[in-house]
Amino acid sequence: MRKSGDPCNLTFEEIKKLIPQRFPFIMIDRILEIEPGKHAIAVKNISGNDMVFLGHFPEKAVMPGALIIEAMAQTAIILFATQVVKAKAVIKKPLYFFGSVKARFLHPVVPGDQLKIRIEKCQIPARRSVCMEKPLVDDLKVSEAELVCSVKNE
Repeated sequence: MRKSGDPCNLTFEEIKKLIPQRFPFIMIDRILEIEPGKHAIAVKNISGNDMVFLGHFPEKAVMPGALIIEAMAQTAIILFATQVVKAKAVIKKPLYFFGSVKARFLHPVVPGDQLKIRIEKCQIPARRSVCMEKPLVDDLKVSEAELVCSVKNE
């Protein structure tokens, strides 16, 4: 059982406090492990009831690659946000801009899968980060990506 306030394991409600996305675009359900500024592991449970599967694809449901990338991006935002909180930096309403994405998709992700997003390497200088991410389903690497982002204040 998770202890209240455990910084290494964030619930869905705690995730919502750190990312700007809202329903139906929150692509991670829980943070299993996080070490601010170094690595994170997030989980997205794929359900056949997810609205995206109404059209992608009606005959054979497959999680869109763009949404897998979004799950990776949200994990990176949380990793950055937890580093900022740890460093006690002041960011008022941060805006996250992803400059480039290099991604490869190796296996389909389907309803019933649990997607684990692992950020293994992440360089996070003050307002820019480069993250290497490897989403897994049952220890099978389903894709890999390099995300480059920057943070801008309003």
